[in-house]
Amino acid sequence: MPDHATTTPAPAAKPATLDDVMIAMDVVDTMRHRESMVARELNEAGREAELIARLKAIYHQQGIEVPDSVLAEGVRALKESRFTYTPPPRGWKRKAYEVWVKRNRYGTFAVVALLALLSTCTYQHFAVTRPAQLADQQARVEITETLPKAIRQAHADVLVAAPSDTAARERAAALLADGERAIRDRDRPGMQKSATALGTLRDEIVREYTLTIVSRPGETSGVWRRPPAGSSARNYYLIVEAIAPNGRKLALPVRNEENGKTETVEKFGVRVPQAVFDQVAADKRDDGIIQKSRYGSKRRGTLAVDYLMPFEGGMITKW
Repeated sequence: MPDHATTTPAPAAKPATLDDVMIAMDVVDTMRHRESMVARELNEAGREAELIARLKAIYHQQGIEVPDSVLAEGVRALKESRFTYTPPPRGWKRKAYEVWVKRNRYGTFAVVALLALLSTCTYQHFAVTRPAQLADQQARVEITETLPKAIRQAHADVLVAAPSDTAARERAAALLADGERAIRDRDRPGMQKSATALGTLRDEIVREYTLTIVSRPGETSGVWRRPPAGSSARNYYLIVEAIAPNGRKLALPVRNEENGKTETVEKFGVRVPQAVFDQVAADKRDDGIIQKSRYGSKRRGTLAVDYLMPFEGGMITKW
């Protein structure tokens, strides 16, 4: 039979096991921790075998037997930077990746910041912006509608309430002129002043009462005062109060001639001649009661008081 040569196939390369890979990674790590030794050995040609021998000795001292092939693989891996992580260059892509990795932490910060911003904006709106807007809106309504209407309505009410009182109608006309001027100038304080003055005039015209000298026991019915200028003369006053038709005491605005201030009071003094003062004093001394206590009356529809006794034109609110 012919002699046939037998050809034996080459054995297939054994795949690296996980243990081999892990040992190779450990070899690389060991060499990184011995940077001076590695740098010296790898930079010199032909010294790779010595480096492997040294590594083998290191592992042998630790009781670990590592095959030369695994040590050689570790050395090659270090040369190729196979187990070394090289971060990507700085740029927007890397920044985006970093943000994505830390999204939970950034998300918490973002939520807290958003809540703080919303809280600040809400407070600003309801505590500052909204009240200011409402105040501006109210001012515009008052200037364009409320105050002009109040001024003109109060003037019309005065004309209706005082059809024959020339003084009241002239005073109302003057106040209306001031109000219309303020309306043209969009002068809010001026409009408010005119509206208030016309309203006071209207109330004064429709008011009705009787001026009565106070004569109750224990209360003063009259006083005399020296003028503030230091004169030796005396001013005499009867203390009166305004009583409405239903018996209710009224509080009236009264200008005190001694200090020029106007106060709203229920009792005030009216200046009278000394003879009238003495006459009322004698009336009260008789039996403690003033028989003729009616001093004057104010009718509805007029400004003037009809005085039943002489009146010298001055009043006081304190004594």
